[in-house]
Amino acid sequence: MSFEFTIEKKCSHTAARLGRLSTPHGEIETPTFMPVGTQATVKTLTPDELKDAKSQIILSNTYHLYLRPGHELIRELGGLHSFMNWDRPILTDSGGFQVFSLAGLRKIKEEGVYFNSHIDGHKIFMGPEESMRIQSNLASTIAMAFDECAPAKAERSYVQPSVDRTTRWLERCKKEMARLNSLDDTINKQQLLFGINQGAIYSDIRVEHAKRITDLDLDGYAVGGLAVGETHEEMYHILEETVPYLPVDKPTYLMGVGTPANILEAVERGVDFFDCVYPTRNGRHGHLYTNFGKINLFNAQYELDMQPIEPGCQCPVCRRYSRAYIRHLLKAKEMLGMRLCVMHNLYFYNTMMTEIRDALDKGEFAAYKKRKLDGMQRIVYDGK
Repeated sequence: MSFEFTIEKKCSHTAARLGRLSTPHGEIETPTFMPVGTQATVKTLTPDELKDAKSQIILSNTYHLYLRPGHELIRELGGLHSFMNWDRPILTDSGGFQVFSLAGLRKIKEEGVYFNSHIDGHKIFMGPEESMRIQSNLASTIAMAFDECAPAKAERSYVQPSVDRTTRWLERCKKEMARLNSLDDTINKQQLLFGINQGAIYSDIRVEHAKRITDLDLDGYAVGGLAVGETHEEMYHILEETVPYLPVDKPTYLMGVGTPANILEAVERGVDFFDCVYPTRNGRHGHLYTNFGKINLFNAQYELDMQPIEPGCQCPVCRRYSRAYIRHLLKAKEMLGMRLCVMHNLYFYNTMMTEIRDALDKGEFAAYKKRKLDGMQRIVYDGK
């Protein structure tokens, strides 16, 4: 199956759209949410359980898999799909976010980034070509370009040179990806490349960068460098200013976002792909998403509560287990408690994405969004 992105319907009142991305590893209906599987696993769940939770695609991380078990080992074992027994699409982050998150351990230069491993401190170099080679060995469906995620509140004098360098890195990524996809021994010769828009909270830098990377005619485009310290209002403003300058016939991905409210607002502004650790990380700490808000099962009020997490929810957890039982598991530090919470949260997120697509198909997105947000006020203002 070759790459094709089709927009099937557009919202008449907003930039929201219903789409379908065809890839060598299957079709993805958009808008969609990607659970984060940093180490080739979504923490606590099996691939079959991810499918039960309606996941179409997962995200994994180049930097972490480079450190362990190593990209060459994964290549030798047939690539990431074979290694983790997942037959649906995988998107790999480039390692660029670690340039931001491991700020105390790295040095950025034109050729790339010099790291100290967060595991044992040994020196690492990663540049655009290295990131592409690692991702080619992983044989993911979608590879992300290598970039620098500048802090949201960084000075303009820092952000502009950073974005210029990210553009030069993107050109190198595109050239190296084309070379790798042409090699006879490449596992996935149809690997897609998404470029990343950066610019912190400076709208003019963002817009100009969007124009420059659009000219490179990539397979898809991401808006990066958000949800890293700016307000939600600033994030929405940047999307309103930037997304119109990205290609309308290519998928748009908002990296690392976010809450259910964030996703609804970003869909309205034309975003197709999302990823975030919230449903999995929060689930492991007993924080659960529902249509009436977010609940914390550690609260004593659930000690004798024999209701499911959310009455009416059709996830495998809510069909079988009570709040009281799952709370007991969490308090006893039993792994099953974390597993059940993560499974419910991913089912909630993916069900919301299905509802969004259905609403877009019926021309009812604006009404759906209002109804959903009105019911989730505790999530909207929680920020977690």
